[in-house]
Amino acid sequence: MPDKISEEKKIGVFVCHCGTNIGGLVDCEKLAEYSKTLPNVKYSEHNLYTCSETGLAAIKKAVQENDLNRVVVASCTPRTHEPLFRECIEEAGLNPYLFNFVNIRDQCTWVHMKDPEAAYEKSKDLIRMGVSKAEKLEELEKIIVEVNPSAMVIGGGVSGINCALSLNNQGFKTFLVEKDKELGGRLKELYQVFPSDKQASELLNELVAKVKEAKNLTVYTSSKLKSVNGFIGNYEIEIEQRNHNVNLNVGVIVVAVGATSYKPLSLFNYNSKNIITQLELENKLRDNQIEANDIVMIQCVGSRNADREYCSSICCMTALKNALIIKKREPNRNISILFRDLYTPGTIYEEYYRKAREAGVLFIKYTPDKQPIIDKSVVKVYNQYINSEISIPFDLVVLATPLIANNDNRELAQLLKVPLEENKFFLEAHVKLRPIDFATDGVYICGSAKWPADISESTTQGLAAASRAGTILSHKTIEVEGATAYIPDWNKDLCKGCEVCIKICPYNAIVKDENNEIQIIQALCKGCGTCASTCTKKAIVIRHFTNEQIISEILAFGGEKVA
Repeated sequence: MPDKISEEKKIGVFVCHCGTNIGGLVDCEKLAEYSKTLPNVKYSEHNLYTCSETGLAAIKKAVQENDLNRVVVASCTPRTHEPLFRECIEEAGLNPYLFNFVNIRDQCTWVHMKDPEAAYEKSKDLIRMGVSKAEKLEELEKIIVEVNPSAMVIGGGVSGINCALSLNNQGFKTFLVEKDKELGGRLKELYQVFPSDKQASELLNELVAKVKEAKNLTVYTSSKLKSVNGFIGNYEIEIEQRNHNVNLNVGVIVVAVGATSYKPLSLFNYNSKNIITQLELENKLRDNQIEANDIVMIQCVGSRNADREYCSSICCMTALKNALIIKKREPNRNISILFRDLYTPGTIYEEYYRKAREAGVLFIKYTPDKQPIIDKSVVKVYNQYINSEISIPFDLVVLATPLIANNDNRELAQLLKVPLEENKFFLEAHVKLRPIDFATDGVYICGSAKWPADISESTTQGLAAASRAGTILSHKTIEVEGATAYIPDWNKDLCKGCEVCIKICPYNAIVKDENNEIQIIQALCKGCGTCASTCTKKAIVIRHFTNEQIISEILAFGGEKVA
């Protein structure tokens, strides 16, 4: 590759309409024309969708025909599209770090949609700043790390077992770590699973049999994660199993720890006798201990309220499944389901609802401000359909409670350096674009660890996590981010070893070596800038975000605007 740095700066600017997200509010053609007036901009154009095949082809063509040595794209967000554009200019012959992203959708047209003129002027400012930084960009090289072709799956429920089996079938050595004495997770507590109506015990036995037959799969039950060190491709794990420590070396980690069923101890007179949860009903169904003739099921108990605003997703289908089981055994039993909304996504689940109505299950809608009241042997509920309060006699009340995050999620999150969301479930990198990934490379998530999921969804996510993990394990080496923190040789005298950077680094990427000097582990560093911003001596530099580059943007913002 020719030395683009020593050549004259030749910048190309590409302004994206992003459909109507940007082009519907500001004049992208005028922005492209404005870009041509900026220093060192040799080419500029606007595209309907710059991220499309047509838009990417236009960038490659412009780089080659105009001998561009830097590219600026003004469009949506680098969080989702920067890798795509970096790959594009690399294919055109440029170093991928000679690319700069300007976000004029999220930061302009979306936030200033009621003021098109301000959005346009701000877009000009951001493009001018982006071009100024592009002049200062330097070629960087991605870091190459070797990959240990083995995986650890934390959690032996449905999603974890399916993930481990899939990795095993791909030929990768896999370790399945489960904190309970036996595998199965929530499946051990169920009677039947929907929509197949298969016996949960039968499904569990099939999975466990496959685990025992797997040649590349080692299971650690009654085990707990103690420490995690290393980075993608090379993790050093310590687990504790029955007071003995076991050390493992793996390339990737999958979190499949599931969730916990909420106990409604202070709600609806819950007593585990004649007022029980759906999970406790599963046990009674399995043991054929249902003697009640009048059964009332109450939905959304402990969820969709001030304490837990979310819908647990699986409660409605669980109630329909169990109601149908009871009706098939004894059609004359009276079952009423009191609901706020019914969540039956897809045609198969909707068919469940239809069958329940045909079987004689009564559905009564209630509102949050008029909760059902249990009064001795009746449940009083305001029926919206007839605009009147009714009393329903009961022998058994069944409460549908949500799945909640495990109590030890925070401890595990701290060990793995991964985030939790507000309800203490694990938080994926992106709900749509990277639903199985964590922001931390090499760590993946599946099943109810990230949100309540039914058996079929947990199975799908487990297989998806194995697929994502396989993209790493199938390579002997991988490239990781090159825009990292480092201490340049000319700054080493500035560092006094105060260890502030070590304490504040969220990725544990900074240590002291045998000479008591600060060292930054490049494969762990994400270039977040936390260390550089807190370094008391300003010794640390962030590649791709150097002081010179940032200052150039600030000066461009404050400089004279070109008409």
